[in-house]
This record gives sequence, structure tokens and C-alpha cells, in this order.
Amino acid sequence: MTIKATTLKSISIALALTCSAMTASTVMAHEQSVQVSDKATIVALEKVVMGEHRSAANKARDIYRHPVETLSFFGFNANMTVVEITPGGGWYTEILAPALKGTGKFYASHYPDTGEDNYYSNSRKKLVKKLASDDVYSEVVLTDFTPRTVSELAPKSSADLVLTFRNLHNWKDAGVEQVFKDAYTALKPGGVLGVVEHRLPAGVEPEKAVGYVSEAHTIKQAKAAGFRFAGASEVNANPKDLAVYPKGVWTLPPVLALKDQDKEKYLAIGESDRMTLKFVKPSK
Repeated sequence: MTIKATTLKSISIALALTCSAMTASTVMAHEQSVQVSDKATIVALEKVVMGEHRSAANKARDIYRHPVETLSFFGFNANMTVVEITPGGGWYTEILAPALKGTGKFYASHYPDTGEDNYYSNSRKKLVKKLASDDVYSEVVLTDFTPRTVSELAPKSSADLVLTFRNLHNWKDAGVEQVFKDAYTALKPGGVLGVVEHRLPAGVEPEKAVGYVSEAHTIKQAKAAGFRFAGASEVNANPKDLAVYPKGVWTLPPVLALKDQDKEKYLAIGESDRMTLKFVKPSK
């Protein structure tokens, strides 16, 4: 059978249009997956960040932690149900709680108070005390998170956004894998997992860079839990950080584990270089 040139041309055009439509669809899906906060949300976050409820010491760290830009990258908005895993001293809780109050819902999933005199229980007590210190925290819901065991961070499939900041190094591989599973369970289909962590430089052995975590390995672990990698931001990057220090990442501020020894040197480096990763729970 002979196919006319005009017919071939028509087929070629049809294929080109189909490929173009597929490409546009793919681009649109990618753009939706890395959607950031709108301008009104950013303005509202900026106002919260400047709030009087935040201490001067915490505000001074904004230049390293970039809270507005970070939350914007994760697609935060004030109507969301948001989970923060192990808030610690509540640095991000100071921003998330008032930003969500009255419009969204905020779960602070922290180590339980077992009544023992240990880091986990004492950390929970300090957070409870902080939440009782100001009305901006009055709507925060506390849940229990226990490393390396199944934890209900929030009701199943209820969260739009699950966040964890500089925690992965504490949990090791088994703990990270479990917390990613817990986050997956808590999130709605289409929900976002946002991760910020000290980044291990390429080619540096983990034993020489204590407290730093491989970006490639973290992405692999999140994918194993069912997530789709939606993108990375360099908003929390610090090229001055070489990651190999006498006391690991804690040599740098804000801890300054060596105290006055070479203090100016480490202050000049600033806080750690951090990966900022966004994952999405696929829609069913």
C-alpha cells in the first residue's frame, strides 16, 4: 500500500500536536507539584515572623533559616492542616501556630512525656510550657511521636503539609524510613512532605561530617515510602559550610560546641548548609 505525501504530512502534524500536548501536560503537572505560596500568604507570613511573640534571638536566626521563603516553597497557606514533627524548642512553631490560628489546623507531633527524667520527656515539658506562654499557641494540638516506631502524627489522610526541620540526623536510617511512612499515612493524597536537613557534601564520608545527611539517600528513602520527589530549593544553602569540624555540625552556630575556641571563624561561616526538599503523596 502506498501512503500519499499529504497523508504522511497530516500524520506528522497530528503526532507533533500530540507530543506537544503531552509535554504541556507534563510541565503543568510539574508546576502544580512545586506550587509555592501566593503573595497574600507571603505577606501574612512576613507579619507573623516580625511578631512580638518571637524572641530577638530567634529572629536573629531568620537570615539562616529563611522561614518565609522555606514555607512558601513548600506551598504553605493559612487554610491548611499542618504537622510539624518534633518541634524541639518551637522555633518554627512560633511561626506556624499564629499563621494557622483561626483558619487552619496545626499539629505539633513531639516526643511523649513518659514521666522519666530524660531528653524526650524534658523536651515535651518545655514545649508544653512554651505553648501555655502565649495565646498565639492556643489552638495547637499536641500529638505523640516516638522515633523508630509507628506514630500517629495526625489523623489518617488529614494533613495537607507535614514538615520536619533538621531532625533526620537524629533518627538514623530506620527512624527516617519510619517517619516517612508515618508522614505518608497522615497526609491527604496530593499532600506535601517538606524536609530541611544539614546536607552532606558530595564526596565527604559521613563519619567525617557528623550530623550531616546525604541528599540523594534522603530522596531515595522518601520514594521508598511512596512519595514522589517534587523538587529542591537552595534557599537554605550555605557554600561556606565544608561540613568537617571537630564537633560535627554543632561546631557551627547556633550551638558553637567549641565555645570560644575559633568562635569568630565559625560565626563567619554561619549556620549549616541545608537541603530543602519537597515530596508529594501521589493522588490515587
